[in-house]
Order: sequence, then structure tokens, then C-alpha cells
Amino acid sequence: MKKAGILNRHLAGALAELGHGHGVLVCDAGMPIPAGPRVVDLAFRAGVPSFAEVLDGLLAELVVEGATAAREVHGANPEAAALLTARIPALELVPHEELKVLSAGARLIVRTGEARPYANVLLRCGVFF
Repeated sequence: MKKAGILNRHLAGALAELGHGHGVLVCDAGMPIPAGPRVVDLAFRAGVPSFAEVLDGLLAELVVEGATAAREVHGANPEAAALLTARIPALELVPHEELKVLSAGARLIVRTGEARPYANVLLRCGVFF
């Protein structure tokens, strides 16, 4: 049994299959889930687990070379906007409708229990060398 890192076997396995350039959408409970990408649904109750908890756990295990979030996060969810800005310096912002279109190309979607709007980010995997 693992003693550290992501313990959820479905999520740990999905992360191990990712490669350079693959997209990982970390999303709130309300984000529409497109058909196609693999989904690991961690949502348990409203707010559990939070977007911040899941994002921090993923950032600790992934090499991220870029990320995209909805421009609307700044006005509707300042806490999530501050978190994203602090954790991902080169964050690209697009309209939420465009983020929903881009999410269809993700390799993996990780749904959180977050119940605040626009707590969504599409991470682009990099390489460690």
C-alpha cells in the first residue's frame, strides 16, 4: 500500500498513464463533463473535497507546463482566482464557454466536490527532464 501522495487507486492509475502535452481538467461539481475523457469523480458532498485540496495534490505529483482557466473566475470566485494565480504563474484565461469546449480534449477529468463557481482549470502536462 502507498503511504504518501494520491491514494485513490483510480486517480493514481490515471495519472501514471499521462504523457507530455496531455490535458487534465480539475473541475467543480457543476462543470459539464464531456463524453470521451476518462473521469475520476472525487465528489462526495458539496465542498468535499475542495478544489484547492485536489489541485494541490495534483500539482505535487504532476509536471505542469501550462494551464487554462475561465476568465470569469476573477469576478465570480476571487478565492479560486487567487489560488490559481498563486499556484500557476503562466495561467491563460479564456471565456468559460471556450474552456468547456477545450475540456473535451482533456485526457483526464478530475471532478471535485467544489460548490463555488468557475473553480475549474485545464492543466497541460510537461516532462520532468
